Amino acid sequence: MNQKIDIKNLISSQKPGWSLDQRFYTDPDIYQLELDHIITQNWIFAGHESQIPDSGDFKVLNVANESAIIVRAKDGSLNAFANVCRHRGSLVCLEKEGSTRKFSCPYHGWVYDIDGKLIAARNMPSDFDKADYSLHQLSIDVLHGMIFICFSDSPPSLDGAKTDLKEPMAMFDFENLKVAAQKTYPIDANWKLSVENYQECYHCATAHPDYAKMHTLTLDDNKRDRVQAHMIEKMEHCGLKDIEIDCIDIKAPEGQQGYGYSRTALFEGYKTGSKNGEPIAPLLGKFKDYDGGASDFALGPFTFLLAYSDHVVAYVFTPIDIDKSECEIYWLVRNDAEEGKDYDKEQLMWLWDITTETDKTIIVNNRKGVASRYYKPGPFSGMEDAESVYIQWILKELAERISA
Repeated sequence: MNQKIDIKNLISSQKPGWSLDQRFYTDPDIYQLELDHIITQNWIFAGHESQIPDSGDFKVLNVANESAIIVRAKDGSLNAFANVCRHRGSLVCLEKEGSTRKFSCPYHGWVYDIDGKLIAARNMPSDFDKADYSLHQLSIDVLHGMIFICFSDSPPSLDGAKTDLKEPMAMFDFENLKVAAQKTYPIDANWKLSVENYQECYHCATAHPDYAKMHTLTLDDNKRDRVQAHMIEKMEHCGLKDIEIDCIDIKAPEGQQGYGYSRTALFEGYKTGSKNGEPIAPLLGKFKDYDGGASDFALGPFTFLLAYSDHVVAYVFTPIDIDKSECEIYWLVRNDAEEGKDYDKEQLMWLWDITTETDKTIIVNNRKGVASRYYKPGPFSGMEDAESVYIQWILKELAERISA
């Protein structure tokens, strides 16, 4: 049978509201389809502007078999380039971050300036024109200080996200945050298993007792609504508005990147995500007090933000190959907050470090079970609706691409 027809039949036979067939996690042809049409075609968070403030400052982002250099240009703008030498394809920049006046390929010494232009290439023919061999420019955009890149020359539009997320992002003053900590969590599992785990809280009460005692997402809708009402009553006094935005990927208009925003109450006695529920950093943005809530932002299929009243946690899920993925976590605080005085890094990282370490084990065990000959898809619970919707979006994207 033709491979495309085989995959198309597999997609059409997928039962709505059920977990995915084993082949979606193990079939290299499906992974290649995802690589070509999902992984490289959507925006992904690459860091905060505060990490590369000056001309020549740079950082590198690796996603699957692609690598990007994000650099502050001579004129102060931000550029993103494919980390691929125009000579014979070596990685140009091997450092993860730093500051430089030029990038020199370690293989044959071709040199590029921070605007991506080739400025030196020794022993080339007399008709060789350096202007023809600049680094390949990648798509880059900034939302309230948050840097996003895409490995497509024609990425989805961010206009809807910029318009609709403007007010909620302004409440937290994202532009004036800084990265207080950052950590990479390698996960020996297909990227979809990693993202699916993040999307649902059906497992939270069982697997994450520290999270469960403060976050009401562990409750069913009726019980959570009662707690939610108390938080909403406090919002205006605390400088917040009650906003909910549901334009996630499958609901996004054609050509737009999906996005969403909501705020959920914490349990009584918890002001933020800390061991004792007490503040661990200065209040953000327009906050006048703690309303006892935490906000969820989503932008595209790989980037999720959890915004407490005094800090933000950003989660970025990146595929490495068919069997490996990573979760990169950023902890952000106000840019005028001083470590050791206004916040303690270990206390700041505590909750989501222990939660993610536990999730790594959960996801790997999930991968081992999914690889078994005895694995069969099962029905989702009502607490896995977001995961179910996410899967439907992936299936829709794959079906559209394979039919094109």
